Parts: sequence; C-alpha cells; structure tokens
Amino acid sequence: MSSSIPGHAATGSDPRSAPVARVSRAALAANARAARERGIRRYGTAVLQADAWGHGAALVQQVLDAARFASAGDGTPADADDVLAPETLFGLPGGDAGTTPALRLSGTVLSIKDLRAGEGVSYGYAFRAPADTRIALVTGGYAQGVVRELGGAVDVSIAGERHPVVGRVAMDVCVVDVADAAVRRGDEALFLGDPGAGEPSLADWVRVTGLRSSELITTVGLRALREELP
Repeated sequence: MSSSIPGHAATGSDPRSAPVARVSRAALAANARAARERGIRRYGTAVLQADAWGHGAALVQQVLDAARFASAGDGTPADADDVLAPETLFGLPGGDAGTTPALRLSGTVLSIKDLRAGEGVSYGYAFRAPADTRIALVTGGYAQGVVRELGGAVDVSIAGERHPVVGRVAMDVCVVDVADAAVRRGDEALFLGDPGAGEPSLADWVRVTGLRSSELITTVGLRALREELP
C-alpha cells in the first residue's frame, strides 16, 4: 500500500485528479546494494540535496543507512571512486548500468474526444491532426515538471501501448493522440518508468530538452503529488 511522503506540499491531494510521482523504496535499496557490491561504501551530500533530488530525503537516508553507507562529508569530491553517484542510486541516465529508476510519474486520462483532420489542439493549435483521430486529455503539465519542450516530442504509455504527446503542454494537463486504442477515462498514463521494461524513459526527456536528468527528475519529484511505495 502506498503512502504520501511526509512533508511534501501536495500530500492530501486526490491522485485521480493530479499526476503522481511514486518513489520505490525497493528500487532505491536494490540500486544501493548493487553499488555496495561493486565496492562503493560512501555517499556525498549531493545525494540528499533538493529533498534527495525530489525522491524524499528522509526515505533516501533510511535506505542509505540500511545499506550501511557512510557519509563522505562535504570535502570529498562527488566523483570519487568509492562515493555513490546520485544517478546510480536513483536509477537515472548517466548512472551505472543495470539500475532501475526509483521514481515513476503517472497521470490520469480525464477525457477522450474525436479530432477531425485539420483541427488543432492546445495553445495556438501548434498541432493539427493530419487525419481523423482521437485524443485524450491527461493530467500532468509544466506545473508538475512535464516541461513544455516535451509537447510533440515524447510518448506516454497507456495500458502498455505508447502514444505521442501532441500540441503544447499546458500548466496542469497535456494532450495525447490515442488514435483507435481502447483508452478510457480514468486510465493511467505513464510519463516516466523503467526503460528496461520498454516504458517511457527520462533519457528521452534529456535528449529533447537539453536539460540534465537531475534537473528534470528533481522538478517532477518536488512538484507532483509524491507517494512512497514499498
């Protein structure tokens, strides 16, 4: 059973009407164990900055303590051979191979409508349908870290199928072209998951936006409703 991470600003919000960033304790622990097996024994202060890159500093500290990591202190270079890289602990692009992303970001399908050829969606009608299709309005916008540059450039996954985000990303929602897929109101739309399982990846966000993985994941973790998973 999931629980909201204490102290997060969005605690108490309804996850059915807001995007949810779910942080897996199990994924963090597995990444930490794998690093320790490779001889890494310490962590630097960078791991806990910005509420542990939006993952929750209290949770991350518990995982590090359980894995018997020692603090490297402020004077140790972040790239020292025996210091845990945040990208590795959080399973981000640039970290060690074989790690699993600890944070998953999901929205919810609010509505579905037909879109005729030539009709536009979102601000300025930047996207116009080349043919008749169907679109879904999905929770998750730039206010929750789904930055504007992602419009027309990345996919979400609904029921295991990939669908493109189209038009400009709005403050709290975005539009997804679902064509003839069996998508319904209330379905989960996965923005970020495990690329090893064929799910949308933060690496795509980095490629499209030119931003660092640390910037993107921290913004998501701090702005979306955040929940802790076992």
